[in-house]
Amino acid sequence: MEWHAIQEILFKVVGGLGIFLLGMKYMSEGMQAVAGSRLRKMISAVTDNRLAACAIGTLITGIVQSSSVTTVMVVGFVNSGFMTLMQAIGVILGANIGTTVTAWIIALKIGKFGLPALGVAAFFFLFSKKERVRYTAMALLGVGMVFFGLETMGGAFKTPEVKAYLTQVFSVMDAGTLWGVLKCAFFGCIATMIVQSSSATIGVTIVLAQGGIIGFDTAAALVLGLNIGTTITAFLASIGTSTNAKRAAYAHIIFNVIGTLWLIPFFFAYVKGIEGLFVHLEGFFAKTQEGWDDITAKIALVHTGFNLINTIIFLPLMKPLAKLVEKLVPEKTIDEINHLTYFDVRMLDTPSLAIVQSRKQILFMAESVEKMAGWLDQVLHSTEQLDELESKIFHYEGILDNVQKEIVVFLSEMLTGQVPHDVMEEARREMRIADEYESLSDYIVNVLKGHVKLRNNQLETCQEGRIELLELHSRVSEYIKMVNEAERNENLYILGKAQTDSDAITRQMKTSRRQHLQRLAESKTSPLQSLVFTDMLNNYRRMKDHAYNIAEVVAGEK
Repeated sequence: MEWHAIQEILFKVVGGLGIFLLGMKYMSEGMQAVAGSRLRKMISAVTDNRLAACAIGTLITGIVQSSSVTTVMVVGFVNSGFMTLMQAIGVILGANIGTTVTAWIIALKIGKFGLPALGVAAFFFLFSKKERVRYTAMALLGVGMVFFGLETMGGAFKTPEVKAYLTQVFSVMDAGTLWGVLKCAFFGCIATMIVQSSSATIGVTIVLAQGGIIGFDTAAALVLGLNIGTTITAFLASIGTSTNAKRAAYAHIIFNVIGTLWLIPFFFAYVKGIEGLFVHLEGFFAKTQEGWDDITAKIALVHTGFNLINTIIFLPLMKPLAKLVEKLVPEKTIDEINHLTYFDVRMLDTPSLAIVQSRKQILFMAESVEKMAGWLDQVLHSTEQLDELESKIFHYEGILDNVQKEIVVFLSEMLTGQVPHDVMEEARREMRIADEYESLSDYIVNVLKGHVKLRNNQLETCQEGRIELLELHSRVSEYIKMVNEAERNENLYILGKAQTDSDAITRQMKTSRRQHLQRLAESKTSPLQSLVFTDMLNNYRRMKDHAYNIAEVVAGEK
């Protein structure tokens, strides 16, 4: 074949694949924006009920059109400590079913409408002022690009000489024997690992099958391989994460690898069963010449059937699977601190899911501040030196500094893309709250430093001052807990109570300071002790101020 012809084929395939992948991205982003609030509710509703977790994983993946995104999100949630291993496995099983939606969309025989759909949707996307209309148009724009991309790739294989040449090239991947099935599965696996997109692999597979370049058996074997290849994304996302996050990624790998390997010996019977089922369902695919593309619908059936069968098998085996990954990834001897992970750019392309991950980190910060206040309470009450608790307070302050920076970077990068208005507002709100929690942790540490300074200088607070300080600590701690509870429950009516309690704490702090200055005037306390004590009182006032700022954000005032 002449170089000019090869060049033309390459240009059409590369260009068509690019349009197809960009279309998948736009379709995913548009659907996420339209269903954003529902997506967040679904993620929050994940429970230990394996069927519910599986259903949620299926729905989320069906909307975002990528099992890689779902599994990366799950690994992040497990790493953050806000999803258990069992919950993660349930969602991952569902994600494998949800990802088969891509093939069914492609199976719709509307390729000739791809370009006009793209054009009409583009006008609404560019010129509509209503956000919901814009994002609906964006999803339809993506659908149009998917079919136009497929048509462009398919156009490269239409001439007889090109088809004959490519048929000869791909003849090495004939799934007519068991060895051939293994070769095809291996090739599908490697191709998916390289591009890190099962949608891309299945798109190219379908185009080759539609053009008659590869047979249905070969296409089915390639589909089996891509199910293993797609696990590479979750594996990469688990590097450097907590033990449970690694376990979640390994559960995904084990599910797909075992699910593929056991099916290979029964591959020919499975393919015959799919063909028989397709004939049986021909009434459903009614008038396939008008509604569905036969070969694509069969490939979609292979993909869906494979994942459905494996999910049904693995659902009752979730506990043994969890025990297996626990043995493969044993507990670490040192304590692990949960933190935000975002090394996969796919999360930044899914703002409706990414905002949930950062929200979980805000709750982690709230919980950590409560813990620090509780440990500080024990330190202040104790007559002995509690080195372990003091070290934990300092350690957690460093952790919260890091988490706050990660949240700001994470959300800032996310906001550079196509982001719905509600997600944008939530991102700004979370960045503000993260800053307030980080400041709260700083002032808790400042109180501890004051306590340590008094101890190192062998100074003791007088009994009256000690009682006042402990009472103020208790009052501020309860105030922080109240604001945290409002943040967790998104209580918009917190501000009235927050303002009343804030004023009461301010009055109590001023009374303590006035009484302390009276004791200083009466020489009941030393100047250095007075300076440290006054600083500690001011730190508590700062804590109250930052907690009140959080209440204002929760109430929508800032």
